[in-house]
Amino acid sequence: MKVVRNPTRSVRIGSLTIGNGHPIAVQSMTATKTQDIDATVELVRLLESAGADVVRIAVDNRKDAAALAEIRKQTNVNLSVDLQENYRLAEHVAPHVDKIRYNPGHLYHHEREKPWIEKVRYIVGIAAEHQCAVRVGVNCGSVDPAKKEKYPADDSISPMLESALEHCELLDSLNFDQYCVSLKDSDPKLVVEVNQRFAARRNDIPLHLGVTEAGMPPDGVIKTRMAFEQLISKGIGDTVRVSLTVANSRKHEEIAAGKSIIEDVHAGRVRGFVDYGLKTLNIISCPSCSRVENEAFVELAEQVKEMTAYAQDHQITIAVMGCRVNGPGETDDADLGLWCGPNYVNLKKGTQSIGAFKYDEILARLKSELDQIIAHRVS
Repeated sequence: MKVVRNPTRSVRIGSLTIGNGHPIAVQSMTATKTQDIDATVELVRLLESAGADVVRIAVDNRKDAAALAEIRKQTNVNLSVDLQENYRLAEHVAPHVDKIRYNPGHLYHHEREKPWIEKVRYIVGIAAEHQCAVRVGVNCGSVDPAKKEKYPADDSISPMLESALEHCELLDSLNFDQYCVSLKDSDPKLVVEVNQRFAARRNDIPLHLGVTEAGMPPDGVIKTRMAFEQLISKGIGDTVRVSLTVANSRKHEEIAAGKSIIEDVHAGRVRGFVDYGLKTLNIISCPSCSRVENEAFVELAEQVKEMTAYAQDHQITIAVMGCRVNGPGETDDADLGLWCGPNYVNLKKGTQSIGAFKYDEILARLKSELDQIIAHRVS
Protein backbone atom coordinates (compact mmCIF):
# COMPACT_ATOMS: atom_id res chain seq x y z
CA MET A 1 0.00 0.00 0.00
CA LYS A 2 1.47 3.34 -1.07
CA VAL A 3 1.20 5.83 1.79
CA VAL A 4 1.84 9.48 0.95
CA ARG A 5 3.15 11.02 4.15
CA ASN A 6 2.29 14.53 5.26
CA PRO A 7 5.15 16.94 4.40
CA THR A 8 6.18 17.49 8.01
CA ARG A 9 9.50 19.08 8.87
CA SER A 10 12.37 17.19 10.44
CA VAL A 11 12.70 17.05 14.22
CA ARG A 12 15.79 15.48 15.76
CA ILE A 13 15.47 13.39 18.92
CA GLY A 14 19.02 12.38 19.84
CA SER A 15 20.22 9.94 17.18
CA LEU A 16 16.73 9.76 15.66
CA THR A 17 14.95 12.05 13.21
CA ILE A 18 11.18 12.08 12.82
CA GLY A 19 9.11 13.84 10.17
CA ASN A 20 10.05 14.77 6.62
CA GLY A 21 9.55 11.22 5.34
CA HIS A 22 11.67 9.46 7.95
CA PRO A 23 10.37 6.09 9.20
CA ILE A 24 7.66 6.25 11.85
CA ALA A 25 9.34 5.89 15.25
CA VAL A 26 7.93 3.67 17.99
CA GLN A 27 8.03 4.71 21.63
CA SER A 28 7.22 3.37 25.08
CA MET A 29 7.47 4.55 28.68
CA THR A 30 9.05 3.11 31.79
CA ALA A 31 6.73 1.94 34.56
CA THR A 32 9.27 1.57 37.34
CA LYS A 33 9.86 4.14 40.05
CA THR A 34 12.40 6.50 38.50
CA GLN A 35 14.45 6.60 41.70
CA ASP A 36 14.84 2.82 41.50
CA ILE A 37 17.75 3.21 39.13
CA ASP A 38 18.55 -0.46 38.64
CA ALA A 39 14.95 -1.42 37.84
CA THR A 40 14.51 1.55 35.51
CA VAL A 41 17.74 0.86 33.65
CA GLU A 42 16.70 -2.78 33.26
CA LEU A 43 13.34 -1.75 31.79
CA VAL A 44 14.91 0.83 29.47
CA ARG A 45 17.23 -1.85 28.12
CA LEU A 46 14.32 -4.28 27.73
CA LEU A 47 12.41 -1.72 25.66
CA GLU A 48 15.49 -0.87 23.62
CA SER A 49 16.09 -4.54 22.85
CA ALA A 50 12.46 -4.81 21.71
CA GLY A 51 13.13 -2.06 19.16
CA ALA A 52 12.07 1.11 20.96
CA ASP A 53 13.30 4.24 19.19
CA VAL A 54 12.53 6.48 22.18
CA VAL A 55 11.87 5.63 25.82
CA ARG A 56 10.04 8.13 28.04
CA ILE A 57 10.65 8.50 31.78
CA ALA A 58 8.49 10.46 34.21
CA VAL A 59 10.23 12.94 36.50
CA ASP A 60 8.14 14.47 39.27
CA ASN A 61 10.78 15.96 41.59
CA ARG A 62 14.47 16.76 42.05
CA LYS A 63 15.26 13.26 43.36
CA ASP A 64 13.80 11.78 40.17
CA ALA A 65 15.93 14.20 38.16
CA ALA A 66 19.07 13.12 40.01
CA ALA A 67 18.21 9.48 39.33
CA LEU A 68 17.67 10.31 35.67
CA ALA A 69 21.25 11.54 35.38
CA GLU A 70 22.53 8.13 36.48
CA ILE A 71 20.01 6.29 34.25
CA ARG A 72 21.34 8.27 31.30
CA LYS A 73 24.91 7.14 32.05
CA GLN A 74 23.85 3.48 31.96
CA THR A 75 21.68 3.54 28.83
CA ASN A 76 22.08 4.35 25.14
CA VAL A 77 18.54 4.67 23.77
CA ASN A 78 17.06 8.09 23.01
CA LEU A 79 15.40 9.32 26.20
CA SER A 80 12.38 11.55 26.58
CA VAL A 81 11.21 13.02 29.87
CA ASP A 82 7.70 13.84 31.02
CA LEU A 83 7.68 17.03 33.09
CA GLN A 84 4.18 16.41 34.42
CA GLU A 85 3.14 19.33 36.64
CA ASN A 86 6.50 20.91 37.52
CA TYR A 87 7.79 22.83 34.52
CA ARG A 88 10.80 24.06 36.53
CA LEU A 89 12.34 20.59 36.37
CA ALA A 90 13.25 21.25 32.73
CA GLU A 91 16.66 22.71 33.62
CA HIS A 92 17.49 19.67 35.75
CA VAL A 93 16.54 17.03 33.17
CA ALA A 94 17.49 18.63 29.85
CA PRO A 95 21.23 17.77 30.09
CA HIS A 96 20.34 14.07 30.29
CA VAL A 97 17.56 13.59 27.70
CA ASP A 98 16.83 14.08 24.02
CA LYS A 99 13.24 15.28 24.26
CA ILE A 100 11.04 17.08 26.79
CA ARG A 101 7.29 16.59 26.90
CA TYR A 102 5.00 19.12 28.56
CA ASN A 103 1.21 19.19 28.84
CA PRO A 104 -0.42 22.61 28.28
CA GLY A 105 -3.13 21.71 30.79
CA HIS A 106 -0.55 21.08 33.53
CA LEU A 107 1.11 24.48 33.28
CA TYR A 108 -1.43 25.91 35.72
CA HIS A 109 -0.55 23.73 38.70
CA HIS A 110 2.67 25.47 39.80
CA GLU A 111 3.23 29.22 40.16
CA ARG A 112 -0.37 29.88 39.19
CA GLU A 113 0.14 33.63 39.13
CA LYS A 114 2.73 33.32 36.35
CA PRO A 115 1.39 33.40 32.75
CA TRP A 116 1.69 30.11 30.89
CA ILE A 117 3.49 31.89 28.05
CA GLU A 118 6.42 32.66 30.37
CA LYS A 119 6.57 29.02 31.46
CA VAL A 120 6.67 27.78 27.88
CA ARG A 121 9.30 30.36 26.97
CA TYR A 122 11.42 29.00 29.83
CA ILE A 123 10.97 25.35 28.70
CA VAL A 124 11.83 26.20 25.11
CA GLY A 125 14.89 28.18 26.17
CA ILE A 126 16.20 25.23 28.16
CA ALA A 127 15.41 22.81 25.31
CA ALA A 128 17.20 24.97 22.76
CA GLU A 129 20.25 25.33 25.01
CA HIS A 130 20.59 21.56 25.37
CA GLN A 131 19.44 20.65 21.83
CA CYS A 132 16.38 18.81 23.09
CA ALA A 133 13.25 18.30 21.04
CA VAL A 134 9.92 19.21 22.63
CA ARG A 135 6.55 17.49 22.53
CA VAL A 136 3.45 19.55 23.17
CA GLY A 137 1.29 16.79 24.67
CA VAL A 138 -2.42 17.61 24.75
CA ASN A 139 -4.61 15.11 26.62
CA CYS A 140 -8.42 14.92 26.70
CA GLY A 141 -8.55 14.65 30.49
CA SER A 142 -6.25 17.56 31.30
CA VAL A 143 -7.01 20.26 28.74
CA ASP A 144 -6.11 23.90 29.30
CA PRO A 145 -9.03 25.06 31.54
CA ALA A 146 -9.30 28.39 29.74
CA LYS A 147 -9.91 26.56 26.46
CA LYS A 148 -12.32 24.04 27.96
CA GLU A 149 -14.58 26.80 29.30
CA LYS A 150 -15.08 28.24 25.80
CA TYR A 151 -16.85 25.19 24.37
CA PRO A 152 -19.89 23.03 25.22
CA ALA A 153 -19.25 20.16 27.61
CA ASP A 154 -19.88 17.61 24.85
CA ASP A 155 -17.19 19.11 22.60
CA SER A 156 -13.88 17.70 23.78
CA ILE A 157 -12.08 18.14 20.47
CA SER A 158 -12.22 21.90 19.94
CA PRO A 159 -10.44 22.89 23.19
CA MET A 160 -7.71 20.32 22.52
CA LEU A 161 -7.23 21.57 18.98
CA GLU A 162 -7.22 25.25 19.94
CA SER A 163 -4.73 24.63 22.74
CA ALA A 164 -2.34 22.74 20.48
CA LEU A 165 -2.49 25.34 17.73
CA GLU A 166 -1.96 28.18 20.21
CA HIS A 167 1.17 26.54 21.61
CA CYS A 168 2.49 25.91 18.11
CA GLU A 169 2.09 29.58 17.29
CA LEU A 170 4.02 30.51 20.43
CA LEU A 171 6.87 28.08 19.72
CA ASP A 172 7.06 29.39 16.14
CA SER A 173 7.24 32.95 17.41
CA LEU A 174 10.19 31.90 19.58
CA ASN A 175 11.96 30.60 16.44
CA PHE A 176 11.92 27.08 17.84
CA ASP A 177 10.94 24.43 15.32
CA GLN A 178 12.23 21.25 16.95
CA TYR A 179 8.88 20.18 18.32
CA CYS A 180 6.10 17.74 17.65
CA VAL A 181 2.52 17.58 18.91
CA SER A 182 0.27 14.89 20.32
CA LEU A 183 -3.51 15.02 20.74
CA LYS A 184 -4.77 12.01 22.67
CA ASP A 185 -8.13 10.66 23.78
CA SER A 186 -9.29 7.28 25.03
CA ASP A 187 -11.85 7.10 22.20
CA PRO A 188 -10.22 6.02 18.91
CA LYS A 189 -12.77 7.94 16.84
CA LEU A 190 -11.94 11.19 18.61
CA VAL A 191 -8.22 10.53 18.20
CA VAL A 192 -8.76 10.18 14.47
CA GLU A 193 -10.89 13.31 14.22
CA VAL A 194 -8.72 15.65 16.27
CA ASN A 195 -5.50 14.57 14.55
CA GLN A 196 -7.06 14.92 11.11
CA ARG A 197 -8.27 18.41 11.98
CA PHE A 198 -4.85 19.40 13.31
CA ALA A 199 -3.04 17.98 10.27
CA ALA A 200 -5.37 19.93 7.98
CA ARG A 201 -4.29 23.15 9.71
CA ARG A 202 -0.60 22.39 10.37
CA ASN A 203 0.65 19.62 8.13
CA ASP A 204 4.20 20.86 8.66
CA ILE A 205 4.35 19.71 12.31
CA PRO A 206 5.20 16.07 13.10
CA LEU A 207 2.52 14.25 15.06
CA HIS A 208 2.98 11.77 17.89
CA LEU A 209 0.00 9.38 17.78
CA GLY A 210 -1.55 7.58 20.71
CA VAL A 211 -4.81 6.42 22.24
CA THR A 212 -4.51 7.34 25.88
CA GLU A 213 -5.73 4.84 28.46
CA ALA A 214 -6.22 2.24 25.74
CA GLY A 215 -6.38 -0.45 28.41
CA MET A 216 -5.35 -4.09 28.59
CA PRO A 217 -4.50 -6.37 25.67
CA PRO A 218 -6.07 -7.35 23.42
CA ASP A 219 -8.68 -4.57 23.67
CA GLY A 220 -6.04 -1.85 24.08
CA VAL A 221 -4.22 -2.99 20.94
CA ILE A 222 -7.49 -3.15 18.99
CA LYS A 223 -8.51 0.39 19.99
CA THR A 224 -5.08 1.72 19.09
CA ARG A 225 -5.00 -0.15 15.81
CA MET A 226 -8.31 1.37 14.74
CA ALA A 227 -7.03 4.89 15.26
CA PHE A 228 -3.56 4.33 13.83
CA GLU A 229 -4.81 2.58 10.71
CA GLN A 230 -7.05 5.50 9.83
CA LEU A 231 -4.36 8.10 10.42
CA ILE A 232 -1.20 6.42 9.15
CA SER A 233 -2.94 5.29 5.95
CA LYS A 234 -3.68 8.97 5.29
CA GLY A 235 -0.05 9.96 5.84
CA ILE A 236 -0.64 11.33 9.34
CA GLY A 237 1.75 10.32 12.12
CA ASP A 238 5.52 10.44 12.59
CA THR A 239 5.95 8.60 15.89
CA VAL A 240 3.59 6.36 17.87
CA ARG A 241 2.99 5.02 21.36
CA VAL A 242 0.73 2.08 22.15
CA SER A 243 -0.39 2.65 25.77
CA LEU A 244 -1.18 -0.68 27.44
CA THR A 245 -1.98 -1.62 31.02
CA VAL A 246 0.55 -4.41 31.53
CA ALA A 247 3.13 -5.49 34.08
CA ASN A 248 6.69 -4.20 33.68
CA SER A 249 7.87 -7.52 32.27
CA ARG A 250 5.39 -7.10 29.41
CA LYS A 251 6.05 -3.47 28.50
CA HIS A 252 7.87 -4.61 25.37
CA GLU A 253 4.45 -5.59 24.01
CA GLU A 254 3.80 -1.90 23.38
CA ILE A 255 6.73 -1.80 20.99
CA ALA A 256 5.70 -5.01 19.22
CA ALA A 257 2.14 -3.77 18.79
CA GLY A 258 3.25 -0.42 17.38
CA LYS A 259 5.62 -1.98 14.88
CA SER A 260 3.00 -4.52 13.82
CA ILE A 261 0.39 -1.85 13.13
CA ILE A 262 2.81 0.25 11.08
CA GLU A 263 3.93 -2.78 9.06
CA ASP A 264 0.34 -3.87 8.43
CA VAL A 265 -0.68 -0.42 7.17
CA HIS A 266 2.23 -0.26 4.73
CA ALA A 267 1.48 -3.81 3.57
CA GLY A 268 -2.17 -2.91 2.94
CA ARG A 269 -3.45 -5.09 5.78
CA VAL A 270 -5.87 -2.46 7.06
CA ARG A 271 -8.98 -3.70 8.77
CA GLY A 272 -10.92 -0.48 8.49
CA PHE A 273 -12.74 1.55 11.11
CA VAL A 274 -14.88 -0.26 13.65
CA ASP A 275 -17.53 1.51 15.72
CA TYR A 276 -15.86 0.41 18.93
CA GLY A 277 -17.49 0.65 22.33
CA LEU A 278 -20.67 2.49 21.47
CA LYS A 279 -23.09 -0.28 22.32
CA THR A 280 -21.01 -2.46 24.63
CA LEU A 281 -19.09 -2.23 27.87
CA ASN A 282 -15.94 -0.13 27.46
CA ILE A 283 -13.13 -0.45 30.00
CA ILE A 284 -10.37 2.10 29.68
CA SER A 285 -7.23 2.04 31.79
CA CYS A 286 -4.06 4.08 31.76
CA PRO A 287 -0.73 2.55 30.79
CA SER A 288 1.33 1.37 33.71
CA CYS A 289 4.00 4.00 34.39
CA SER A 290 6.29 5.26 37.13
CA ARG A 291 3.55 7.46 38.59
CA VAL A 292 1.52 4.42 39.66
CA GLU A 293 1.41 4.59 43.46
CA ASN A 294 0.54 0.94 44.08
CA GLU A 295 1.63 -1.85 41.77
CA ALA A 296 -1.67 -3.60 42.58
CA PHE A 297 -3.20 -1.20 40.02
CA VAL A 298 -2.40 -3.49 37.08
CA GLU A 299 -3.88 -6.52 38.84
CA LEU A 300 -6.94 -4.47 39.82
CA ALA A 301 -7.53 -3.44 36.21
CA GLU A 302 -7.47 -7.10 35.20
CA GLN A 303 -9.88 -7.99 38.02
CA VAL A 304 -12.26 -5.23 36.95
CA LYS A 305 -12.27 -6.60 33.42
CA GLU A 306 -13.03 -10.13 34.68
CA MET A 307 -15.66 -9.08 37.20
CA THR A 308 -17.60 -6.88 34.78
CA ALA A 309 -17.78 -9.45 31.98
CA TYR A 310 -21.44 -10.06 32.79
CA ALA A 311 -22.22 -6.46 31.75
CA GLN A 312 -20.60 -6.82 28.32
CA ASP A 313 -23.79 -6.00 26.40
CA HIS A 314 -24.42 -2.72 28.22
CA GLN A 315 -23.20 0.65 26.95
CA ILE A 316 -21.23 1.62 30.03
CA THR A 317 -17.72 3.03 30.37
CA ILE A 318 -15.52 2.14 33.35
CA ALA A 319 -12.18 3.91 33.76
CA VAL A 320 -9.34 2.52 35.90
CA MET A 321 -6.51 4.99 36.51
CA GLY A 322 -3.26 4.31 38.34
CA CYS A 323 -2.37 7.63 39.97
CA ARG A 324 -3.57 10.92 41.40
CA VAL A 325 -1.93 12.98 38.64
CA ASN A 326 -4.27 12.04 35.81
CA GLY A 327 -6.81 9.92 37.65
CA PRO A 328 -9.22 12.54 39.02
CA GLY A 329 -9.67 14.45 35.75
CA GLU A 330 -9.47 11.56 33.31
CA THR A 331 -12.25 9.58 34.98
CA ASP A 332 -14.79 12.40 34.72
CA ASP A 333 -16.28 11.23 31.43
CA ALA A 334 -16.69 7.61 32.53
CA ASP A 335 -19.88 6.22 34.02
CA LEU A 336 -17.76 4.75 36.80
CA GLY A 337 -14.17 5.76 37.48
CA LEU A 338 -11.49 4.34 39.75
CA TRP A 339 -8.22 6.10 40.50
CA CYS A 340 -5.71 4.37 42.69
CA GLY A 341 -3.74 5.76 45.59
CA PRO A 342 -1.12 4.01 47.71
CA ASN A 343 -3.63 2.36 50.05
CA TYR A 344 -7.10 3.22 48.75
CA VAL A 345 -8.99 3.28 45.47
CA ASN A 346 -11.14 6.34 44.85
CA LEU A 347 -14.48 5.57 43.20
CA LYS A 348 -16.44 8.07 41.15
CA LYS A 349 -19.74 8.07 39.30
CA GLY A 350 -19.17 10.58 36.53
CA THR A 351 -17.76 13.65 38.28
CA GLN A 352 -19.32 12.70 41.64
CA SER A 353 -17.02 11.19 44.25
CA ILE A 354 -18.47 8.11 45.97
CA GLY A 355 -15.60 7.51 48.35
CA ALA A 356 -12.26 5.79 48.93
CA PHE A 357 -12.13 2.03 49.45
CA LYS A 358 -9.42 -0.47 50.32
CA TYR A 359 -8.10 -2.57 47.47
CA ASP A 360 -9.86 -5.65 48.83
CA GLU A 361 -13.16 -3.76 49.11
CA ILE A 362 -13.37 -1.90 45.82
CA LEU A 363 -14.59 -4.68 43.52
CA ALA A 364 -17.69 -5.36 45.60
CA ARG A 365 -18.58 -1.66 45.73
CA LEU A 366 -17.90 -1.25 42.03
CA LYS A 367 -20.23 -4.16 41.25
CA SER A 368 -22.95 -2.61 43.39
CA GLU A 369 -22.70 0.70 41.52
CA LEU A 370 -22.55 -1.05 38.16
CA ASP A 371 -25.67 -3.07 38.98
CA GLN A 372 -27.50 0.12 39.92
CA ILE A 373 -26.64 1.74 36.59
CA ILE A 374 -27.79 -1.33 34.66
CA ALA A 375 -31.04 -1.57 36.65
CA HIS A 376 -31.77 2.11 36.09
CA ARG A 377 -31.18 1.92 32.34
CA VAL A 378 -33.28 -1.20 31.74
CA SER A 379 -36.17 -0.08 33.94
